[in-house]
Amino acid sequence: MEEKKNSENKARRDRPDRPRRSQNPHRKPKDTNGNIQEKKKEVDGNIQTPEKIVNGNRVEGKKPKPNYNKNKNFNGKNSNKNGHKKGGKRNKNSMGPLTTDIKEALKKNQIANEARMNPWKQIDISNKSKIRFTPLGGLGEIGGNIAVLEDEDTAIIIDVGMSFPDENMHGVDILVPDFSYLHAIKSKIKGIVITHAHEDHIGAVPYLFKELKFPIYGTPLVLSMIENKFNEHKLKEDVKYFNYITKREIYDIGTFKVEFMHMTHSIVDSCGLAIQTVAGTILHTADFKIDHTPIDNQTTDLQRFAYYGNKGVLCLFSDSTNSHNTGFTKSEAVVGKTFDTLFNLAKGRVLMSTFSSNTHRLFQAMDRGVKAGRKVCVIGRSMERNVEIARRLGFIDISDRHFIEAHEINRYADGEILIVTTGSQGEEMAALSRMATDEHRHIKLKPTDTVIISAHAIPGNEASVSALMNKLVKAGVTVRYKDFDNIHVSGHASQEEQKLILRLVQPKFFLPVHGEYNHIAKHAKTAISCGINKRNILLMSDGDQVEITTKYIKKVKSVKIGKSYIDNQNNREIKPEIVGDRQKLAEDGIVNIAIQINQSTKKVIGKAVITTYGLVPNKEIKRFSNEIENIIETFLINTKPEQLSSVKLLQDELRGIIRKHIIRTKRRYPIITPVIFLV
Repeated sequence: MEEKKNSENKARRDRPDRPRRSQNPHRKPKDTNGNIQEKKKEVDGNIQTPEKIVNGNRVEGKKPKPNYNKNKNFNGKNSNKNGHKKGGKRNKNSMGPLTTDIKEALKKNQIANEARMNPWKQIDISNKSKIRFTPLGGLGEIGGNIAVLEDEDTAIIIDVGMSFPDENMHGVDILVPDFSYLHAIKSKIKGIVITHAHEDHIGAVPYLFKELKFPIYGTPLVLSMIENKFNEHKLKEDVKYFNYITKREIYDIGTFKVEFMHMTHSIVDSCGLAIQTVAGTILHTADFKIDHTPIDNQTTDLQRFAYYGNKGVLCLFSDSTNSHNTGFTKSEAVVGKTFDTLFNLAKGRVLMSTFSSNTHRLFQAMDRGVKAGRKVCVIGRSMERNVEIARRLGFIDISDRHFIEAHEINRYADGEILIVTTGSQGEEMAALSRMATDEHRHIKLKPTDTVIISAHAIPGNEASVSALMNKLVKAGVTVRYKDFDNIHVSGHASQEEQKLILRLVQPKFFLPVHGEYNHIAKHAKTAISCGINKRNILLMSDGDQVEITTKYIKKVKSVKIGKSYIDNQNNREIKPEIVGDRQKLAEDGIVNIAIQINQSTKKVIGKAVITTYGLVPNKEIKRFSNEIENIIETFLINTKPEQLSSVKLLQDELRGIIRKHIIRTKRRYPIITPVIFLV
């Protein structure tokens, strides 16, 4: 085998077409010492000394190191002295080296761009002053907006809003913030600044004024809405604290200089804030969108944002509600066109429900209704109140002759009626809900009616809105909710509008506010895409206190936060333990036990009276009662004589024994109320 292999190798070597080593044209000749012999070249009549490799080293005619930067054009590509690429085709569009003028212009433009993109670098970092910002509500939640901005000597409160309760908070209508921190710093609070008149920004003002009173700064609409609340809460005298502001004017509030800047939102007369502090300028967008075609033609005051941005802004606070929405939020004007379509389709009465504070939406519905030949009837306490204020201030300019009262509706044909009502969030006591259950005094729904819900459900209200939809459909009316485009548009900025504000302001620090945590986190990512340094962005939650200086922004501590539960029927606070009892009643029921005990015999006189609600079905009540009677009998047998001297002690011990039995057998936690009479 091996001989065969050697024979094949020999045959390959002896092939006539295989060149010998000495015949290899690419092999360089060697001298007698075995060193490679380079062939000498003649260039321009001169003999060039060739390179030699001697013992592995280059000798003679050593070439200098190539300078790759020497013959590069302005694009960084190899070229000869004429700007042409070596070894390539002539570049007809090539240019010579940069002149001094061009280099100087490029440098100046670079400096100008740096200043334009980072105007905050004008801020004097030798300034050691500090300010602190503390949200007490509105961060990590939707609603309940309230925050404090303070330095060593002055504090101002920004908005005092309410929020809505969860569905398991039985009998609770609204939630207001805990004001404990305001009590702690009340000596340096110089005023309350209100950005706009939505309930989640003004709804808790009267509850604060029952504890603490400070000057309030706001637009005429804002303070008119608050005045109405003060009248309801018997605080009429407190209107003396009102300060009506003019936009673009600066107000001295303690050490702060505050300017109100017009913003477009889903309520008129909304404002952002420019606050000059000892540490630098703070801008606060408040709730906003950038609507270039607003109903009142009053656009967002972008000029002021650009003005302050050019001067250098220390920190920007900005609305995060729609951070997940790409593009731009649609203009309020598109809703009016939808109303035209829906009014033309409706053959009978039209009932339109939206937020009672959405003045532009209300005006568009009423204006389109009047043009369609319909009379306008406003129903619902908050709707009637807000429409009256908006008309008085000139925001809804519709003549009295177009309005009618609820009791006058039957005088007109169905096709001549537009009813504007409360209830877009499915509130149980709102006018639309009462109409849907046939409980309204004046309005009885008809199959020919069209109900327009021009609003989206606030987070937490989805179930209530769904229940309302079901009731309306069962009533046989035509419901227009999400089946038409542009039946509702948001009042909050989407990503492109957020980017515009970020680019106009270019702040050093950024605090996304107003929204749940996922909203502010998304807004932070948008800010990073707009050039804000990630280290200069802070994500906050309610109760976080942030310190801001010219050099840093950081969380320094947490303050007490919480909610108070309010019953709107009497405007009074409901204690947390009562809310807890109501929730327990709803979830686990109640057991009432009434017994008479003979002290001498330690026996029950007669029979124990046991009633239960929400714990066991009716068919099991008898068996359950027998179980409890046996427990009571055993308990009394084991009771010591001295225990019979205290009714409260007996009741507490009996309650504990019965609770253990129910938890073990039913896995429920009802309220247990034993009542013992010693005879």
